[in-house]
Amino acid sequence: MSPTEPEGIRRQSTTRRRRTVRLRTLLIWLAVVPTVAMGTQVTVTAQRLLAQSEKLRSDVAAAEQVGAPLYTLMVDMQAERTATAARWAGSDNSEGELRVRREATDLAAAEFRRLAVDPSRSFSEVTRQLEKLAAYRQRADARSGAADSTLAYYSEVIGKVIQVYQQEFSHAEDAELAQASRPVVSMLQATEMVAREDTVLALAGPSGELTFVGYDQFVSALGAQRYLHEALIVPHLTARDQRFYERVVGSADWQTKTRIESAVLSGHKDIVTGIRLPAEVGGWSSAHANFSVQMTTLNIDLARSVLARGEAKAGELQTEVAWLIGGSAGGLLAVVVVVFFTTRSVLRRLNDLHERTVTVAEETLPDVVARLQRGQSVDPDALPAVTGDRDEVGRISDAFARAVEVSVDGHRRLAAERHGFGLFASGIASRTGNLVSRQLSLTEDLQDTFGHDEALLAELMRADQLTVGMRRQIENLLILAGGEVPDPHTEPMRVADLLREAAAEVEDFRRIERQALDETSVEPSAISQISHLLAELLDNATRFSPPKSKVVIRAELVTDGLSVEIEDRGPRVSPERYEEMNGRLHEAPPYSVLAQNAHRLGLFVVGHLADQLGATVTLRRSVYGGTSAVVILPRHLLVASDPQAPREIEPQPRVLELLPAPTRAPAASVSSVPAVREPVPEHAPEPEPEPEPEPVVHTSAGLPSRRTKAPVAVAAAVPAPAPALVPVPVPAARPALPERVPQTHIAEQLREPRAQESVVRPDTATPEEVADAWADYEQGTQTVEEELRRDQP
Repeated sequence: MSPTEPEGIRRQSTTRRRRTVRLRTLLIWLAVVPTVAMGTQVTVTAQRLLAQSEKLRSDVAAAEQVGAPLYTLMVDMQAERTATAARWAGSDNSEGELRVRREATDLAAAEFRRLAVDPSRSFSEVTRQLEKLAAYRQRADARSGAADSTLAYYSEVIGKVIQVYQQEFSHAEDAELAQASRPVVSMLQATEMVAREDTVLALAGPSGELTFVGYDQFVSALGAQRYLHEALIVPHLTARDQRFYERVVGSADWQTKTRIESAVLSGHKDIVTGIRLPAEVGGWSSAHANFSVQMTTLNIDLARSVLARGEAKAGELQTEVAWLIGGSAGGLLAVVVVVFFTTRSVLRRLNDLHERTVTVAEETLPDVVARLQRGQSVDPDALPAVTGDRDEVGRISDAFARAVEVSVDGHRRLAAERHGFGLFASGIASRTGNLVSRQLSLTEDLQDTFGHDEALLAELMRADQLTVGMRRQIENLLILAGGEVPDPHTEPMRVADLLREAAAEVEDFRRIERQALDETSVEPSAISQISHLLAELLDNATRFSPPKSKVVIRAELVTDGLSVEIEDRGPRVSPERYEEMNGRLHEAPPYSVLAQNAHRLGLFVVGHLADQLGATVTLRRSVYGGTSAVVILPRHLLVASDPQAPREIEPQPRVLELLPAPTRAPAASVSSVPAVREPVPEHAPEPEPEPEPEPVVHTSAGLPSRRTKAPVAVAAAVPAPAPALVPVPVPAARPALPERVPQTHIAEQLREPRAQESVVRPDTATPEEVADAWADYEQGTQTVEEELRRDQP
């Protein structure tokens, strides 16, 4: 039962497999990445638009809050500059006019300082310039320095105001609003140029004379304001503003302004100190007072239109952001829905393909392979077919169908080859079996003819035993080739005889002790298979056990049928090895495993026979440290024994001694097969000359048994001159159990008269034999205890 060599432990692969990503995850990522990118882009765009809208609203709020005071400050500064120039020139009523203009400028500056508190805007430059206003007023009052430097201060402050308009309210980040706000800044600059002309003319005073510098300033201001009107204002006005502008420039006051400007350019006179202005200059003040109001109204309308556009643009931007967010959310929702249903459809198709594949791999294909191995036909409709789908899942399904087709074709060829090889092996085994049967018949004839020659008879018995082993190996080939063991039995066989027949096929049959604990018989159709199965297990047990150890086979009825246990004292086997061997015995292993373990044919033969019989074979560790094989035969293989049939007297094989009549030569061993003589040990002791009334039977340990049994001789076909068979008893398997005596536990008065006990004959064993037997018993006991101690954890 023990293996000849332990199998090597398979080394685990240390190659690290790359971690694969699930298709569901890939599909989700395929949708998530564009969705996140799209969401990020929408978020950035929305934030930019919202920031722009917030900037527009902030500019509109700042323009509404600060723009008007800032424009008022600019107009008041222009008026104060003109009044300062008139005061410097010594015009009439200039002092009162200057006082009024300064008060207006102070009010506008205070209002501007109160509202311009936003540090993020460029109001600080104007504030810093206003801090110098008091000093320049003192210079103007004291007429210290030149008038041009004082008047230049006012121009610088007004330039800072226009720059604030250009920086804060031009909306350079929006092209539409920048285009709309461009006329506003140009109008402010043109108004400043006209105001400078007014200042230069006021500086001429009652004398009407200008310095050359003053005249140059007038000419520069006139050219700038005309360029601004023609190039930067008129082309960018709306239709409504265009109509209003045309009314202003078409008025009498504007025409007077234009006529005076032309007169100054063409009608002036050069004098030693400068330029003398023409007399038409006297009408400038009244005309400027009238058209400047109209120009102020136009500037305010332009500024308000720009603010309205900015407010509308901010609302449009917020609406655009709302539409962008709503549309993007809808798009993202559509993407999510499409991805969800697409992923669900793809995964459902892949799951269906997986289930079909698993069904084919675990159910259909094994069934087809099993049918092919049994030589049966296969229905083509049971296999997956190629559909010719063009999509990816269909192509995978078709590829799997082609793989299954190729696999089935390969198994079909292998089954045909295996069937052919099985027929070939069966034919070889049958022919060889016939030759072996003929050789066995010839050996029996030789035994019958030359049985008087003890040496020749022993060799013939040896040849007979080897031939029986050859026949069993041929039957193994027949079983593994898919055939069946021929069974010549027509009548049921008793279990005791079946055990004897199985033991007779083992070469070292003398070491086998048989114990049939129950009387039952086996169906004729299963006798040869059961005998062959037990013979393989017994042969394995004797080969892997110590040469002088016993192998015990016992049979008894159990709940599931008949239990046959074979116990040896071979080497230790690991639990993992037992589990592997039991797996091969409980289910007939495939021939691919047989090819890898060709040196263990016995287990494969036992597995195939157990599968054919429906029996269960289990290997386990015995109490002696060896292996115990338990065979459970099903009840349908058993039949009740005939109570009238002769029973076997002893549970263990007996050894008979062949003694020739005239001499005491040693006899040869013979087999215990029916139709073959019982084995006779060589160098058997000579019998006592005086006959004994009853032979003494010894136990397997060598101790004398208290209860003796008459030996039963087995008849052998020996010719007349052959030596006579003299039965000689051998030790029994175990001593008899003590018998219980009824009524020994009750009171003396209640006891019935005891039956007369049988007289036990005295033991005839010598003291030396008893001492040797007791020493063997103690040695065996110590060996078992030592093995049990080693087994404990």
